[in-house]
Amino acid sequence: MVYGGIDGGVEMVEKKYALLSVSDKKGIEIFARGLADLGFEILYTGGTASALTESGLSITKVSDYTGNPEILDGRVKTLHPRIHGGILARDTDEHRNDLNRIEGQFIDLVAVNLYPFERTAAVPSVALSDLVEKIDIGGPCLVRAAAKNFERVAVVCDPQDYENVLWHLSKDGEIPKRVRFALALKAFAHTAAYDTAISSTLPEFDFETGKRGGGM
Repeated sequence: MVYGGIDGGVEMVEKKYALLSVSDKKGIEIFARGLADLGFEILYTGGTASALTESGLSITKVSDYTGNPEILDGRVKTLHPRIHGGILARDTDEHRNDLNRIEGQFIDLVAVNLYPFERTAAVPSVALSDLVEKIDIGGPCLVRAAAKNFERVAVVCDPQDYENVLWHLSKDGEIPKRVRFALALKAFAHTAAYDTAISSTLPEFDFETGKRGGGM
C-alpha cells in the first residue's frame, strides 16, 4: 500500500481504487474511462468484462487482484477479504495494518447494480430454477458494505449518477461527504427493494414443480 506523506523528499500519493461490477452496462465504459483519467485503478468482475476489456483501459480483473478465481459458475466472484476489507476499512492505523497484512488496498468507490431479478420474474413462463439464479449475492454485499462505510467510500448503484460523481471528482478531487451519504441512502433503498421483490415473488412458485401458481 502506498501512503500519503514524504519519502526521500518525494511526496507519495496513495492510489485510489474503484470496483465496478454491473449487470446494467449502460454508461459503464464512459464512467470507467472517466475514473481512469482521474487516476483511479479499476477493478472489475468477469460479468463486467464485455463492456471494458475492449476499451483500451488499464484495468484489473477482481480474480487477478485477489488471487482467487471466480467459482461455482460465477456465484462467487467478490466474496473475499481483500475486496470487503478494502471497502469496509476505516482510515486508521489499525485498519491500514490489517489491510497490509492481507496485501489489500483501500477501495474508494464501488459501482454495482444487481442481477435483473424483477425483469426475469416478469416473464410469465420463467422457471423457479432460472429465477433463483437471478438472486444476487455478492452484489448486495458490495453495495451494503460500501454504503455502510460512506464516511470514506462512494457507492454508485444507479448509472444516472455516473456523471454527477465524475463531476465532483473532477471539480473537488473527491466526492463530498454529503453526496456519499445521499448515495448510501439510495443504495440501502435499492437493496431493500431488491429483497422485497424476491420475498414477494418466490411464494408464487411451487417448489416441487418449479412452476408459477403453486404457492406455499
